[in-house]
Amino acid sequence: MAVILGIDPGSTITGYAVVEAGAQPRAIEIDCIRLPRTDFPTRLGLIFQRLSEVIETHRPEQMAIENVFVSRNAASALKLGQARGAAICSAASRGIPVSEYTPTQIKQAIVGRGHADKTQIQHMVKVLLGVQGALQADAADAAGVAICHIHHERTASRMRVAATTTGRRA
Repeated sequence: MAVILGIDPGSTITGYAVVEAGAQPRAIEIDCIRLPRTDFPTRLGLIFQRLSEVIETHRPEQMAIENVFVSRNAASALKLGQARGAAICSAASRGIPVSEYTPTQIKQAIVGRGHADKTQIQHMVKVLLGVQGALQADAADAAGVAICHIHHERTASRMRVAATTTGRRA
């Protein structure tokens, strides 16, 4: 069974979730990297370092990460993009393929509609993964990214099988 690392990037808190993609997805680890109030390059280095440690510990086969959304604040969007870059580099430097999903795609995969709020995501992630107790929002979002990836991979696999059984190329 594939192990997926889901990432909800942030320049102050980066959520991550390691999820096993079985018939029923199973949470292996769901947590956050809380970054200290220090200079920005140091925070980017910490994102890379800590996610590298998670990768070494759990050996995920794939990473899924939330794509940048358009923000009214250009400086915030740039920082988010850089945090995403640090996270992506932690996987890419180890040859782990990375998939990106928009917030709308993630919400649709988890809740069934693209405009779900954070509490709905938290609730559904707990239900889908059988998690007991509270989940921090960024950690739940990261788990949602991993679950979204699992759904997309299963759908793509079914599409390839359907195309080959009907004689069409996928």
